[in-house]
Amino acid sequence: MPDHQNLPGDTFAKPPRSLLRAVGRALVDYRMIRDGDRILLGLSGGKDSLSLLHVLAHFQRHAPVRFSFGAVTIDPQSEDFDPSPLVPYLAELGVEYHFTPTPIVELAEEHMTRDSYCAFCARMKRGVIYRVAREQGFNVIALGQHLDDLAESFLMSAFHGGRLETMKAHYEIDAGDLRVIRPLLTVRERQLADFAERAGLPVIPDNCPACFAKPTQRQHMKELLAGEERDNPTLFRNLLTAMRPLIRDRLPDGD
Repeated sequence: MPDHQNLPGDTFAKPPRSLLRAVGRALVDYRMIRDGDRILLGLSGGKDSLSLLHVLAHFQRHAPVRFSFGAVTIDPQSEDFDPSPLVPYLAELGVEYHFTPTPIVELAEEHMTRDSYCAFCARMKRGVIYRVAREQGFNVIALGQHLDDLAESFLMSAFHGGRLETMKAHYEIDAGDLRVIRPLLTVRERQLADFAERAGLPVIPDNCPACFAKPTQRQHMKELLAGEERDNPTLFRNLLTAMRPLIRDRLPDGD
């Protein structure tokens, strides 16, 4: 039976069937969760990672494999971003939680060279998540990127890098001691926004402290895809089909 130790009562919101169906299929197709896994969710406070928190809670109750999960939030110590309301929320849910202040903004000012702030921040956060996972005995890291994110990354890589790449569904990091999974990879952003609103999730606004002041390449791709989808309703389904070989790349072997 699944481990219920961090699921007190019915405090978690019930995700809609369409969301659970998409995630359930991804978990199976990409062999994301194995018996005994300890999963650390990267919780930014945005609608995507908060939705994934509740999805993981559902599957912990109902999946045929036993796993436990916790969450980590990295506070970049920016004046424009305060994730501290997540602390009492996670305590109420009974989830193992690691709130980790890290002066990313200050470090960027001191050490950033040719990187964009977004690239520097992502690298710093990844390192902190890996450290927390190792220190606390987690072996899997769950991230909240969805299909829209993957499509945007695919176009950015092709347009600006001349490469056919996107985010992976499930892979082992180079050090070999941690696996990374993206259970929401076939879910549309609007599904997560709808669930977060209906469930009253405590979304932290502007959960990237530096990227809201000016347009970014990713925002441009988001707008481009939205325009194309108006004329082609099957656009994202087609993109998912085209990206599947890239998404499956580096898929770890099962036990």
